[in-house]
Amino acid sequence: MMTATIVRPMSVKLDADTRARLERLAESRRRTPHWMLREAIVQYVVREEKRETFRQDTLKAWEEYQATGLHVTADEADAWLQNLEEGNDIEPPECHV
Repeated sequence: MMTATIVRPMSVKLDADTRARLERLAESRRRTPHWMLREAIVQYVVREEKRETFRQDTLKAWEEYQATGLHVTADEADAWLQNLEEGNDIEPPECHV
């Protein structure tokens, strides 16, 4: 059984210059301004969700480091990444205090 997605309108107020630019761009892309706005919002939300996930992961990593002191040095991480770049599939360096 398929469930219908409820789509509810939302308005956005644009200054005249931005609106004109959007309309010109939409025309050049053979899209409607509505399509362009929806696409821009979807891309923005996806990008910002990824950014927020990265931020949360960073905070968790910092809290873990503060609690345990476990880390790898920049030189150790660089050497591991260099190996990966060269095609060597090696394990990451061990964390230490």
